[in-house]
Amino acid sequence: MKHNQLIAGLDIGSSKTRLAVAQIEKTDSGAQKINIIGLSETATEGFAKGDVINVEDLVSSISIVLEKAERMIGLPIDSVFASVAGNHIISKLNKGVVAISKINGEIGDDDIDRAIETVKTTAIPPNYEIIHIIPAVFNVDTQKGIKDPVGMTGVRLEVEAQVISGLSARINNFTRAIHRTGADLEDLVFSILAASETILNRKQKELGVMALDMGYAITKGAIFEDGEVIYTFNIPIGSSHITADLAIGLRSSIETAEIIKRKEGTLDLGSIRKTDNIDLEKYSKSDNGVFSKKYINGIIEARVEEIFAHISRELKRADRFGKLPAGVVLTGGGAKLPHLVEYAKLKLKLPVSLGYPFGFSTSIDKINDLDYASVCGLILWGTQELESGHNKGMNIKKFLNVFKGAKGWLKKLMP
Repeated sequence: MKHNQLIAGLDIGSSKTRLAVAQIEKTDSGAQKINIIGLSETATEGFAKGDVINVEDLVSSISIVLEKAERMIGLPIDSVFASVAGNHIISKLNKGVVAISKINGEIGDDDIDRAIETVKTTAIPPNYEIIHIIPAVFNVDTQKGIKDPVGMTGVRLEVEAQVISGLSARINNFTRAIHRTGADLEDLVFSILAASETILNRKQKELGVMALDMGYAITKGAIFEDGEVIYTFNIPIGSSHITADLAIGLRSSIETAEIIKRKEGTLDLGSIRKTDNIDLEKYSKSDNGVFSKKYINGIIEARVEEIFAHISRELKRADRFGKLPAGVVLTGGGAKLPHLVEYAKLKLKLPVSLGYPFGFSTSIDKINDLDYASVCGLILWGTQELESGHNKGMNIKKFLNVFKGAKGWLKKLMP
């Protein structure tokens, strides 16, 4: 990696589009320092629930954050690492098997390359494109759970890898909008994996943990164990659904409902007295009416309960309900709801904490916020890619070039 290299992360959500720019420095001792020097955001247009609905509007949103960031740092931004999410993103554990090529049975990098290559040939749904291939473990003959099999001997090598893919048309529309701004796309990263880079530490990933990003339109989760991602999911419900429920229940505008949610929302219904009321006129010039605070927060709790019912089902599908020693780390704007941590502990039967971005230095105070986990995670993801010289998540668009030209990349990937 070059000294003082710039890395930009672009996080496009249904509500906000954010861009962070970091300068990567090497100290005299050789240590790496990541300093976030620029941050910009704007309201997202032309994009909802992970889908492009108006290319021109989305291009405009991306251009705005690029221009703002360039003015802030005084340098052009030529390329970005971008996050992707959406209901069309799916995750599946696939396997690839090869016979070991050397006569003496010693496993080399070429055997690992071929095993990974066979993972690509396993079935994915029609019209889907692979976003990431993330090797988890290798099996050599009857010995299972090997992290790095290079140098071992055997007859048969098997790799188990998490394959994350999405609908080709939706991904192409998304990437085309980025390219139309004039910026190159370094890599496309599933947003919950990006967020996990900056809210989880290595020990948590080793013990077993779930990162949970409660976004505006989608709730995303990733489960880690033994240092590797073993399961990911999308739930098509987010904080905007809570706001919509409130708007219906209060017969108010979305804007007023959002303010009420932020100012008066809580999941600690036991602390609310029967006489506690909220006058909408206090927060709006156009809406009126007096409503019980218990009634308002009952609406909030009902939708949150639905979200956590989905999360519980996903944990059970992964056979990890109540079984993650490092618990759950919540992030995203939806995680700001008061007393959500206590509520989540009861519903998921696990330790729960809030995940704020870490792993870098910055003088921008605003960035220490649950809303910025994904965009900060993209910086860390990109830094690791550029430092190692290969694609960290093994995006299939770059995989073939890596496969042909970087024989040692997978050995570097293993801890």
